[in-house]
Amino acid sequence: MSRTYIYIDGFNLYYGAVKDTPYKWLNLKAMCKGILESHHDILLIKYFTAHVHSTQYDPQKQNRQEVYLKALEAYIPEIEIRYGHFLSNPKKEKQ
Repeated sequence: MSRTYIYIDGFNLYYGAVKDTPYKWLNLKAMCKGILESHHDILLIKYFTAHVHSTQYDPQKQNRQEVYLKALEAYIPEIEIRYGHFLSNPKKEKQ
């Protein structure tokens, strides 16, 4: 068995593969096991994310993230969630 540590950038995972799909409740361990060969023994999954904030257009955004992250912690003992800071840059229209 190969001892395996996994690092996931939550922002890129969401916007690159999950957003606008039906896979919002993605089981990260199952996803990784599906990608890796069977000889990998997942010892740790580090999931990097930032707290999101609800907006007037999406008042449940923060709540949905909290529920999802709690579910990950409850069902994947190997997961470690690391919080950073998200910097937002307003989009500028091209002149």
